[in-house]
Amino acid sequence: MTPRIPGAPVQLTVDPASTTPPYEQIRAQIAERARSGELPVGLRLPTVRALAEELGLAAGTVARAYRELEADGVVETHGRRGTLIAATGDTAHRLAAAAATEYAERAHRLGLSPADALAAVETALRLAFREG
Repeated sequence: MTPRIPGAPVQLTVDPASTTPPYEQIRAQIAERARSGELPVGLRLPTVRALAEELGLAAGTVARAYRELEADGVVETHGRRGTLIAATGDTAHRLAAAAATEYAERAHRLGLSPADALAAVETALRLAFREG
């Protein structure tokens, strides 16, 4: 099913035959469209219940996608105002830098050389982006 997000020229699709879980399909589509600017900062997304109904999914599935988007700084939830697209640029870079710093410190504590730590990151990125 392909519902429209109110106010945005974008459609979401969920492929039930995909090996990617539905919540991840929703999360990935919204995140990519927010990063590209297709979903403008401040755009109000449908309620969890409304989007779940349109997609024919359980509300918990959509709620999980929204929670993960909020954790990644892609959306912000504002009570009665709903779930809005956040200004992701600074947030995404800040979160990535914090994760990189945490990884570097842990790799150092584990005694990895910079080359070994970087090789582990490169392998993880290849796997993540191939699957994403």
